[in-house]
Amino acid sequence: MKLDHKLYLYWFLAHFGWLKKSYTAKIMLVAFLGTHVPLLTLLLSFVISNSYSLEMAVRVMIIALLATLAGTAATLYALHYLLKPVILTSAALQNYLNTKTLPELPTEFADEAGTLMADTSQTLHKLDELIHYITNYDDLTGLPNRDLFRDRLYQTLSQLENNQRLVAVFFLAIDDFTDISHGLEHETTNLLLRAVAQRLSTCMAQTDILAHLSGDEFALARMDIHSFESVIKLSQVLLSTLSKPFFLKGNSIHLTASIGITINHLNDRNSVDQLLQQAHIALYQAKQQGRSQYQFYSPEINAQLQERLTLENELHGALKRNEMLVYYQPLIDLHSGQITGMEALVRWQHPIFGLVSPVKFIPIAEANGLIVPIGEWVLRTACAQNRAWQLAGFTPIRISVNLSARQFEQANLVEVVSQILEETGLQASYLELEVTESFLMGDIERSVITLKQLRELGIWLALDDFGTGYSSLNYLKRFPMNMLKIDQSFVQDVISNPDSAAVTDAIIALAKSLRLKITAEGVESQEQLEYLQMRGCDEGQGFYFSRPVPADIIAAMLHNSSQQMETIAA
Repeated sequence: MKLDHKLYLYWFLAHFGWLKKSYTAKIMLVAFLGTHVPLLTLLLSFVISNSYSLEMAVRVMIIALLATLAGTAATLYALHYLLKPVILTSAALQNYLNTKTLPELPTEFADEAGTLMADTSQTLHKLDELIHYITNYDDLTGLPNRDLFRDRLYQTLSQLENNQRLVAVFFLAIDDFTDISHGLEHETTNLLLRAVAQRLSTCMAQTDILAHLSGDEFALARMDIHSFESVIKLSQVLLSTLSKPFFLKGNSIHLTASIGITINHLNDRNSVDQLLQQAHIALYQAKQQGRSQYQFYSPEINAQLQERLTLENELHGALKRNEMLVYYQPLIDLHSGQITGMEALVRWQHPIFGLVSPVKFIPIAEANGLIVPIGEWVLRTACAQNRAWQLAGFTPIRISVNLSARQFEQANLVEVVSQILEETGLQASYLELEVTESFLMGDIERSVITLKQLRELGIWLALDDFGTGYSSLNYLKRFPMNMLKIDQSFVQDVISNPDSAAVTDAIIALAKSLRLKITAEGVESQEQLEYLQMRGCDEGQGFYFSRPVPADIIAAMLHNSSQQMETIAA
């Protein structure tokens, strides 16, 4: 950095150690030299002249020196106090940096020093306000952040008259916010969060505290709770308020939210964190129940969360400990009754917990990424098992394996599948990969490319749980599918529920028009089977035919199926 020429003298004096840390010393030195150099020169000239006697010269010198010293002392004393505005300003800045204490500098003076003090004081006050805002408020919505929410909640309820009051803390989050934000521009997403914050503000009472915690999560604390029903009513109002469409940049955006609620006493700062944790646990439970739900915290919910954390810890290393199993459920031709395929379903045989339900551990594996190595292991195991059945002489059938969203997102998915087929010796035409609508719609162009690459290997592709996701018919024809699978939620009440029957009929008709095969999941009764047969459904699977079972039991089924086919052929 180039030094301003106006600072040369300051820079020169700063090189002397005894002047380096004192601006006052620099001023005093310059003042001293400025007054004494001319005087000393005059005295020296007076002494060396021969006009006066030595006695007279000495007397004049003593008087001059005493007068000069007195004047210099008075000058330096006055300069010391004239420098006080600079000294006080410097001290105020240093004190603010160390203790965050705002200065009380005078602001009534109009000269340069007065302006310096006034501007410094004003700047520090504005800076302090800015720091306070940044520290305590969310810059996106303008609402208090988590720290300020905790402080205000504690300060309010730590007052003596509030010791016995109940507080309700609401933890609110937008349902499927990640998917919603992926479909919007970043600016529109920010506008949406601001609009959500504004709507929530309209639901507040005067003593409520509302905060934006992070992302799509908001917290609201209500102090005046008159009844349990009033808490429920507020939850319903919040959900109803957010369910109304948002109109942003020409788009109409519909969303829902879930709420976790806890009600408790509060008498110490630790309880604030405890309430937030309880409300967050309740929110997790509400999201598990579906969209637009609210849930109150209970010890049972906490126990379920603790179980989940335990399972997550145990799930790490389960593959290495050989605790994972693959069960198989037959796919049956609804017209011939023969086995046409097997769906491979992962199971976890824990040494202490026993056979852990996939409903419990699959969501955990999907959340922490373990589903990728587990899914690859299932694919390899299923392909090897299908090849083993073929080598044992059984009639070749398809093996169907589910792909998770995380697996499908892997850049090397096609290479992994191709390598597994090569390692196991299974022909690609005997492998079926099941995908779901929801993760295909995340990036349609990429999904189409990946699916086409898999089809080029000769693999069958099935669209699982059809009818429960986006069901975008505009995009369905772009996906190179072989099979649609009707979700079991429609099949289970296809006899008793006209709506389910209508959806099932529509899916079967759609599949036929697109020349796709159709498989019905969750077949559990003769009536369901006959209904699907009448509608022309190709395949079915469910407890009516067989539960998912280990490979050795499937071998017996395949043996019987092969014998039946030989009998028919004969």
